[in-house]
Amino acid sequence: MEIVHTADAQEGKFSDLVLVITDTIRRRWITMAIVSGIILALGVTGIFMLTPKYTATARVRIDPYRNPLAQTQADAQQSLSSEAIETEVTVISSLDQARLVVRKLKLDRDPEFAEKVDTSAEAATLSAADRETAIARQLLQNLSVGREKLTYILGVSYQSTDPNKAALIANAFAEIYLQTKTGSRVGNAERQTEWFNQRLAALGREVNAADAALAQYRARAGLTEGSTPGSAGGTMVDQQVGPLSSQLATAESEAAAARASLSAALTQISRGGLDSVSEVRMSNVIGDLRRQRADILRNMGEVQARYGEKHPESVRVRDQLASVDQQITDEAQRVIGSLRANVTSAEARAASLRASMNRLEGERADNTRNAVIAEGLQREAMAKRTAYDRMSQMALESSQSAQNQIAQVVIVDRAEPPLNASFPNKPVFAALALIVALAAGAGTIAVQEMLVKGLRSVEDVENLLGIPVIAAVPKVPKSLNPADLLLEKPTSMFAESLRIARASILGVNAARQPKVIALTSALPSEGKTTTALAFARTLAMNNARTLLLECDVRRAALRPLVSNPQDRPGIVEVLHGEATVAQAIQPGDVPNLDHMLVREPYFSSEDLFGNGGMERVLEEVRGKYDLIVLDLPPLVGLADGRFLAVQADVTALIIRWDSTPGRAAASALSWLKSDGANPVGAIYTMVDSSAEAIGGLYYSKKYSAYYSQS
Repeated sequence: MEIVHTADAQEGKFSDLVLVITDTIRRRWITMAIVSGIILALGVTGIFMLTPKYTATARVRIDPYRNPLAQTQADAQQSLSSEAIETEVTVISSLDQARLVVRKLKLDRDPEFAEKVDTSAEAATLSAADRETAIARQLLQNLSVGREKLTYILGVSYQSTDPNKAALIANAFAEIYLQTKTGSRVGNAERQTEWFNQRLAALGREVNAADAALAQYRARAGLTEGSTPGSAGGTMVDQQVGPLSSQLATAESEAAAARASLSAALTQISRGGLDSVSEVRMSNVIGDLRRQRADILRNMGEVQARYGEKHPESVRVRDQLASVDQQITDEAQRVIGSLRANVTSAEARAASLRASMNRLEGERADNTRNAVIAEGLQREAMAKRTAYDRMSQMALESSQSAQNQIAQVVIVDRAEPPLNASFPNKPVFAALALIVALAAGAGTIAVQEMLVKGLRSVEDVENLLGIPVIAAVPKVPKSLNPADLLLEKPTSMFAESLRIARASILGVNAARQPKVIALTSALPSEGKTTTALAFARTLAMNNARTLLLECDVRRAALRPLVSNPQDRPGIVEVLHGEATVAQAIQPGDVPNLDHMLVREPYFSSEDLFGNGGMERVLEEVRGKYDLIVLDLPPLVGLADGRFLAVQADVTALIIRWDSTPGRAAASALSWLKSDGANPVGAIYTMVDSSAEAIGGLYYSKKYSAYYSQS
């Protein structure tokens, strides 16, 4: 919802701006037309007085496909990037190129160029080279070089008052560029080839030295071709370390197993003797001896039972038993000794392998350091070899370029003397002059609008004064009397505006209407008196007995405006007691309207209206008339109006549209309020009939059918 309201507000502001602009142009179109016409006439005159200049263009094509080094289309396009083409544009328009053109065409003898240089202040101090440079700089001022869209075509244009000279100079720049491009390219290529050859020789010596240093170090360090760190083959030491590491692990494992077996056997002996050792029980020899012992024990039992213990046979059997036991003990001791021997042997083998391993590790550390150094030497050698290969390729390309005689620059379109002038472009300049003229006219009326201090719209009055605009009276031609227009055209916009003022002041359904209505203004010449006469006539034409009482005694402007003035006393004589009210009142020029006019302008320092006389006059006429209209003097600078305004029932402030300063109107209204008057609103006078400043409610074309102009 907020977005919709914001959009409506923006559209409203835009439409208000359009209305303000339209209104300003309608009111000040004559000023705008005069200023625009003068500026346009001056601009067109200046265009025809300009010296015509002619522009000739030579076109140069840069052909990348004729370059023998561009093997593919992509290479050709890369060689002619946007930056490269812009570089060529700069080369063509360089000072060196201009000097060559000056020498070729002998422009130092051409009066068009030489005269400006020779008549300059520093001409006497210029050397021949400086003079040539000055002419070249002057030549470049009318030269333009540019790429045509995204093509490989460069346009070389020169502008001169002489069409033939323009074509001659444009062609000279193109030809000089072509010659310079071809000659410098070949010369540069030859110099590059010589430099490349020298550099290749030096790089070749560096590559050979690097390879020799690498080979010598490998031989001294005992490194093979693939013996760098991380290589697949490695050194001889690397190849020995693997198997030896596996053997060391096996030997240490076996030594550990032997120590474990010996330890277990010793533990078993300490607990239960030799017979408890598992290796002893598992020995085949001991098993056989134990079987023999068992047989001997059986035989000994039989012998002892048969012969007794002291029988020689019993002794022999006991000796056999002792011998077998001793053999069992010796065999058990031999098994334990074998376990100790195994431990000693396994530990000795592991120690030997460990020593070999430590020696190889030391050798491998040395080899690793040597290999790193060798790898650095190898990288250095490879870098130099790469640089040599690259330099060799560049030397080959330079040599080919030096041998190439095909130009990459071609003049595809020579400049021809132009038939029509390129400057000034009269249609474009005329259009610009028209735009400038319209802008000047618009600026002039804009400045006029900004300098005007007058009030123009309902919003101006309401925001500044805080009172409503009760009517807006349109401006009428100077040849017509506005008050008479009311009688001649009672259905016109002018007459309708006064009826609107009557409805606003008297009220449509007011229970108690004001009887004494005062019209005043802040300053003179606001249309106050004319409006007062027309307003009084409007009231009388609506069947209200009306008295128009002229109180602006210093001007006495009503008498020339009415159609049947009579030589009767006026308000001045009545207030002086020289005449009665009845003697001063005279019939008006419409039915139901009477006048009390000022016979002649009256100037006096007396307080004419402040001594109670005016109150008595108003009291006397109140009973005779339905409505009384007072034409008061201006408030700013005069005191009479302030005395009179407080005696009226209501007061309307007359404001001349687009003329009365806001401060003057505000001061007048402030005095009315401070004096106790009753200001009911403001009436705009002399409003432009086409103005939209009051919202277009009264003078818009939409209302044209409501008014009769006949």
